[in-house]
Amino acid sequence: MAISSLTERSGNLCELCKSATGLSVYNVPPVKHPDNGIMICDVCLAQIMKGAETDAQYWHFLTEAMWSEVPAVQVVAWRILSRLKNESWAAANLEMLYLDEETMAWAEAMGDDDGPAAATAVHLDSLGNELQSGDTVVLTRSLDVKGSSLNAKMGTVVKNIRLVTDNTDQVEGKIEGQQIVILTKYLRKQKS
Repeated sequence: MAISSLTERSGNLCELCKSATGLSVYNVPPVKHPDNGIMICDVCLAQIMKGAETDAQYWHFLTEAMWSEVPAVQVVAWRILSRLKNESWAAANLEMLYLDEETMAWAEAMGDDDGPAAATAVHLDSLGNELQSGDTVVLTRSLDVKGSSLNAKMGTVVKNIRLVTDNTDQVEGKIEGQQIVILTKYLRKQKS
């Protein structure tokens, strides 16, 4: 769908939260679906792509957005509500949300847990830079290591990290000879 058609359809607002700022086109995966583009704001996009921690309170507007007549918006709503199904309001909305057979197949084809961020296992540091195994990172805050007397100070350099494959929010690294798990939100990739 052309960007002018999306702008017209959306009224130049995010088709999820109705924000008028930071808009761009998001192609709901998998891309093989026709008319998979929606107009979306930067905040919603960051949450969808898991570049930002999912804020359950932020997504309350899905109570209205899920009733959109646009299948791509319905798919995104279903995927986010599924991600938040442990929240009572999200579970209730998920039960009410009806998707036709084709739209449900699309939503499940790359459900939130198998979505683009998880499929490619992208680990991002606190600034949104992609992390790779072997990278050197710097702690952006002091951390107490659970089960140890070790306190990793802000600014500590951790060399040769290893990505935790089943959790994009964690990496492993050695600090003072001790192998620990570190949350990526407390890291900054060191430029080479």
